[in-house]
Amino acid sequence: MTGYASAQHGASAAGAETDARAPQSRRLGLEIRSVNSRFLDLSFRLPDELRAMEPALRSLLTARLKRGKVEVRAALDTDDSNTLQDPPARLLQRLNSLQDSVRAWLPSAAPLTVADALRLCANAHSGTEDWSEAVPVLAEEALTALLAAREREGKRLATMLLDRVKQLRTLAQQAVPMVPLLVEQQRQR
Repeated sequence: MTGYASAQHGASAAGAETDARAPQSRRLGLEIRSVNSRFLDLSFRLPDELRAMEPALRSLLTARLKRGKVEVRAALDTDDSNTLQDPPARLLQRLNSLQDSVRAWLPSAAPLTVADALRLCANAHSGTEDWSEAVPVLAEEALTALLAAREREGKRLATMLLDRVKQLRTLAQQAVPMVPLLVEQQRQR
């Protein structure tokens, strides 16, 4: 059966109001999509921070799903992604020294851009939260919603098929009186 479900979880960092360089509140979104397939085929699209959770997610899904092509996606977002934070000077110095050592070995390597530095600094703050308790809860919530969606679709399909069978029976009943006439026409040919 096909189905879709998602779940969201928000977490905020302590002291985010007082320190401008503190990590912003982060949201974890988990979605599960399923299409009909003969066997169970799981695929995961997880950010690096959640890659270690894949075995736990895989065992949870295989315990409750028997078939289908299932894709699990997770995303980590900050509440205020439009606000750029000032990167710490120490982190910028570290990036500069890493760039110098890389370019010493690879002189033709492109230098870091401002966008690269901002992205790397933002990623340095993003890996501080522990999602190991939230991910299984979210996965269970999304999986329960997915199973409910698949059940609803199964009921819709069953209703549609029963309606088609009813129509076929009606057509068959209308054809029954015509059968002797058609048999006679066939014999005459």
